Amino acid sequence: MTTSVSNEEVSVIVAEPAPLEAPQTQDRSVYRIRHTLASRFAFLTICIAIVTSALAYGTVHYWALALFNLGALTILVLWVADGWRLGSVRISRNPLQLPLLGAVILGLVQLLPLRAAAAGFVNTVSLDPNSTKLVIVQLGTLSVYFAATLVFVDTPHRLHLLVRTIMIFGFFLAIFGLTQSFTSPTKVYWMRELNQSTAFGPFINRHHFAGYMELTISLPLGLLLAGSIDKEKRLIYLFIAGLMGVALVMTSSRGGIISLVAEIVFLVIVTAIWKKQGERRRVRSSRVKGVAAKVALAGALIVGLFMGVVLLGGEFSLNRFIDSVNTDDPTTGRAHFWSVTLDMIKANPVVGTGLGAYGVIYTRYDTRNGLYRLEQAHNDYLQIFSDAGVVGGALAFTFVLVLFYRGFGRAKSRDDFRRGVALASLGGCFAVLVHSFFDFTLHTTSNALLFLVLAALATLNGRVEDAPRRRRRSSAEAPAEQHES
Repeated sequence: MTTSVSNEEVSVIVAEPAPLEAPQTQDRSVYRIRHTLASRFAFLTICIAIVTSALAYGTVHYWALALFNLGALTILVLWVADGWRLGSVRISRNPLQLPLLGAVILGLVQLLPLRAAAAGFVNTVSLDPNSTKLVIVQLGTLSVYFAATLVFVDTPHRLHLLVRTIMIFGFFLAIFGLTQSFTSPTKVYWMRELNQSTAFGPFINRHHFAGYMELTISLPLGLLLAGSIDKEKRLIYLFIAGLMGVALVMTSSRGGIISLVAEIVFLVIVTAIWKKQGERRRVRSSRVKGVAAKVALAGALIVGLFMGVVLLGGEFSLNRFIDSVNTDDPTTGRAHFWSVTLDMIKANPVVGTGLGAYGVIYTRYDTRNGLYRLEQAHNDYLQIFSDAGVVGGALAFTFVLVLFYRGFGRAKSRDDFRRGVALASLGGCFAVLVHSFFDFTLHTTSNALLFLVLAALATLNGRVEDAPRRRRRSSAEAPAEQHES
């Protein structure tokens, strides 16, 4: 076994020693990483999956899921080919992978016949083993994409390329969503008529489009607030973020709008607090001015978003948002859903009713007439405890805790762009975590994939950092720069 360029990756020898060189220096930018053809195609497959998974209705249908799984299989083949060519297989040791692996293992345990069989009931721990099997496959596929992102995004160039891919695609997706909402609001791709949901862009559910915009808007907005963009490009990034925000508000998703405001506030706070190494001792007046400027920018952006909606003729969207708040049941039935879910949790507290079993089990606990089948709890936190019990809740909490702990650690980088990407990615993840209190946006495959990609971008190690450009480091400063754990 040989250690590769990072303390977060190990290389398992397959043939001959891998041609990776790690000079004895703290400057991450001098690492020479050999990119094979398989590595290039694996990185390309990740980028393509981000785009196509959203365009294929969010990848919620079986045909789309099959193609998505095929993409993961392709990555595995390319991964092996890359290892064979280099002589070693690179595997990330990022601990964020462990909760995902734990969820897969939990699903497998739920398929064991450990429950006493009763009339009309299965004998597995999961009360809907078929749905649990599908969720296990989906979790495994997402884990492959996540692990591949941690491995194959291994240079500053690839980090820049992936970030630009997400921003550019999010920008054009926002244009597509707005155009379709004006010209054909009841159809997807101007062809598919929907009767039981309100579509937006390529998504069947407008709330899921809002969740996707929360993830994409985080990158241009976070990079702006972190001061990671050159002055001549700031208006472009502001325009991109503004258009994404307008598209989100036009969905009339209350959870989406609340999450967007929370995301902006989060980014203002963390970009004001987390400074790169070497900038801790700033004059207090300059820091106050910097924070005031960011607060002013955030306030102007929020006002600008709603003014843009009005100028584009979106008063109906705002009125629908306000009217839904003023109704007799502002939760639009969620309060009842959540109370039933709590009963389900009480009845199955340890390992839950089974991953994906919510839709089948809900009717058994519903205190109403039972004519309507609810597929999701409209609160991902309650549904995690319902489907996976306390064990699943602990895994989810561990993932979030490690994500922000390591993400904030990476935000101390001397590389302005790396620092901005870390904070921006955390902002997108934070927005979706807020949205998950009201909806189930992460149950859409495209949103879950982009969430994991941002989690990877937030926690990637020093391989993706450029050397500081503003001033050369003295030998006395070198020990303070060892920010890799």
